[in-house]
Amino acid sequence: MLKIHFGDVQNEVYKPSLYFDNQYDEDWITTDLTKKMIQDVDQSTVVAARIIDSPYLGAITPRELSGGVKTLILLAYDDSGKIFNGSACGNNCAKWILEIAKTKDITIALHNIMDFGDGPFEILIENSGEIVRTRREYVDQAIQYV
Repeated sequence: MLKIHFGDVQNEVYKPSLYFDNQYDEDWITTDLTKKMIQDVDQSTVVAARIIDSPYLGAITPRELSGGVKTLILLAYDDSGKIFNGSACGNNCAKWILEIAKTKDITIALHNIMDFGDGPFEILIENSGEIVRTRREYVDQAIQYV
C-alpha cells in the first residue's frame, strides 16, 4: 500500500538523488522493473549495470539518471525504512509509485499535490488516517496539508 505524509516527516530523505548516488546497488539497475521505469521516465535504455544509453546525454552511469527515476528505484529496492521525498518525482513517476506500492508497503513525503490520475487506487493519507481511492478524495485530503 502507498502511504503519503504531506509535509516534513521524521526520517525523510529530502534529497533522494544524493542518497541514491551513495547507496544504490548495481543489481537494482538491471531488474526488469528498473529498466521499464528508466525507459518510461528518462527515455533511456539500460545496457549494463553501469551503462545507460540516454538519447540526450549519450552513455551515462546510474548517477546521471533523473532524480525521479532514482527515487523510484529507491522506493522499489531500498529496505532501510527511510521515507523518501516523493516531490523529487514529477507526475510522470506517479503511475510507477502506485505500481511499486502494489508489491510492497511504501511511504513517501509529499510537499505538493502529485497527480495520481483518476483511480481507482488505494492511498493512505498518514496526516488524517484516511484511505482515498479516487482523485477527488485524494485532492480533498491533500489540499488540507499542502
